[in-house]
Formats: sequence, C-alpha cells, structure tokens
Amino acid sequence: MAKTGTTTTQDLRSAIERSGYYPALVSEAVESAVGPEPISSYLVHQETTFDANEVRRHVTVLVLTPTRFVVSHTDEQSGAEGSPAVPFATTSTESVRLDRIGSVVVSRMVANPETYTPGTLPREVVLTIGWGAVQRLDLEPAGCSDPNCEADHGYTGSATADDLSLRVSEAGDGPETVSQALVFARALSDATISTGPRV
Repeated sequence: MAKTGTTTTQDLRSAIERSGYYPALVSEAVESAVGPEPISSYLVHQETTFDANEVRRHVTVLVLTPTRFVVSHTDEQSGAEGSPAVPFATTSTESVRLDRIGSVVVSRMVANPETYTPGTLPREVVLTIGWGAVQRLDLEPAGCSDPNCEADHGYTGSATADDLSLRVSEAGDGPETVSQALVFARALSDATISTGPRV
C-alpha cells in the first residue's frame, strides 16, 4: 500500500506497518536516513514478484524532506543452498540532495482517451526519477540516406537518467495508491523547482 502527504515520522511509521513487510527493519532504515529533518511527503509501495518457485516481496519507501529525497529498498532473500531455511532481507537507503534531481517523469496510462475527463485517475502511473547515479546508454550504428554508402558513420545513441522507476496500477494497487503516487510526484516536482538549477 502506498501513502503520501505532509506528515510526521509517526505517520510514515504507520504506513510502513500497514504494508506488513518487516516494518521494524524498514522503519529503522528509513528513519536513520531521514534523520532529524521534517518529512514533507512520502510514498510506501510494496510489490510481490514470482521468481521460479519462490514468491518474493519488495518494498520501496520514498521520502521527501525540505532538502533531500530519500529512497529505501528492502528485498526478501532466500537462504543459500544447503543452509537452513532461514529467511533474510536486504535493505538499502540513498539520500539525494534536491538540487541533484535532474528529472521527475510521470507516465500515465488512461483508458478511452477520446472521452477523458480532467481529474479522472489514470489506470497506471510510472514515476521515473533521475539524479545521475545511473545512466543508460543506448547505441546503434549511424548511417546516412545513401543506400549505396559503405562508409563507417560511427555510432549514434542517447543517454538516459533512470535511477528509479516505480509503477503503480489501479488493478494491482488500487485507485488510492495511484492517486497518492501522483501527489508524491507533484510534491517532488514542486520541490525541485524551488531548489533552483543543478550545480
């Protein structure tokens, strides 16, 4: 379940507890990364994936403070082969200054766009946030318009910042989660405007 809004640390902790995914571990990691700063907005999203014969859970917590964007991932892991079946989890946090956020991309999928009414929730939202930690480079051979040309034109391509991509859908997560993802995206986008250009 996702939750967002201007809040307190206790509200964030409650949202993590409602997700039901190792709440003590997730809360401690997130609160440690946020530190003493007030929380402006947050989003808690849990997803379940199927890996061969195993079901794995993953929770992402996004937190916006007045100066930083904090992202936390916690993954369920299976024990090593031959060891007792003891589950374990890996949690990581990253703290990014708001002036480092280079892009906040919101992709919306709507049904029946010809009859779309403003304010209607999309069926699906993909939130992609880039701050330069991960760059994807797509290259392909360059060419020219001459079909008989045999010259080597080198390569052409594009570089894309793709540090975080989070997908929520009405069918899988519920309309409230879709709405909350949009509210968080707006809060983050607004916060990056107020921090000025990247240095």
